[in-house]
Amino acid sequence: MATRWGICAAGKISNDFMVALQTLPAQDHQAVAVAAKDQKRAKEFAKTHNIPEVYGSYEELARDPNIDIVYVGVLHIIHREVVLMYLEHKKNVICEKPLAMNSTEVKELIAAARKYNVFFMEAMWSRFFPVYDQIRSLLSQKAIGDIKVVRAEFGSNQYHVPRAVGKELGGGALLDIGCYCLQFALMVFKGEKPESVTAKGFLYETGVDETVTIILQYSGKRQAILTCTIMVAMPNQAAICGSTGMIQIPSCMWCPTSVIVHGKETKFPLPHSSKPMHFTNSTGLSYEAEHVRQCLLKGLKESPFMSWADSELLHTIMDEVRKQLGVRFPQDKA
Repeated sequence: MATRWGICAAGKISNDFMVALQTLPAQDHQAVAVAAKDQKRAKEFAKTHNIPEVYGSYEELARDPNIDIVYVGVLHIIHREVVLMYLEHKKNVICEKPLAMNSTEVKELIAAARKYNVFFMEAMWSRFFPVYDQIRSLLSQKAIGDIKVVRAEFGSNQYHVPRAVGKELGGGALLDIGCYCLQFALMVFKGEKPESVTAKGFLYETGVDETVTIILQYSGKRQAILTCTIMVAMPNQAAICGSTGMIQIPSCMWCPTSVIVHGKETKFPLPHSSKPMHFTNSTGLSYEAEHVRQCLLKGLKESPFMSWADSELLHTIMDEVRKQLGVRFPQDKA
């Protein structure tokens, strides 16, 4: 039986998720409903992606009994309220990154998922790419010896985009793209809490972070150096440097299609689609969707590759980074 998806929001990322979903076998995945606050927009979205049911509110989607899991693609400033509403209706949920505005909200959502006994995951799609699978396998085999330094960078010219710089929209480099660099380091160090977090950067005129460099210090003289910016494009590479070798992601570290190990490159072609998409390598969202299906089939409540603890640590570190930079949102309690 196909996993029946409900799509919450009809924006760009939801479009790309649908395109990716349609690269998977129809007997395994089916979008059965879409909800948006603008019903006209929802109807257009449904027509584009052949979705049978259309709702003009997120609450109507929550009441639909024919949905196995909801994909939440709304702006992260309202993730908490929207996700909480679905969890309270005992719906399985995956929610786009960042999962919430801060770790307090993340803990609240995890507590609700536990209370209502449903599957819940931060949709950190990077972790489900074949390249990331390969990296996890190599690290478990100690293919590059003892890890000493991890580097990751993500820079994209976005300062002209209101969502990226608006404080009222939860803007800034860290929450939007820096989280990809952080999650990479946390994956490499297997969810270990760093001994210290040091952040330096600059703020945009709106009060959000425009460029940030983070140093995570771990026991045993291990370190991660991570840089993100919404001011300029960067090579967007990542590297894991060990005592006997190096693993490199040559580009698009958040959605990679190749990995270099000991100087030898291996490529992982993406699923193909001719439909228009808005973001780089978006058909790779299909890896995430299939992972979620497998979790549901196994009766899991959280992903082994993007666990609740992973999301909580990620957001706790981002809270500390913002504190050091002086970035504060209305959602941050005193």
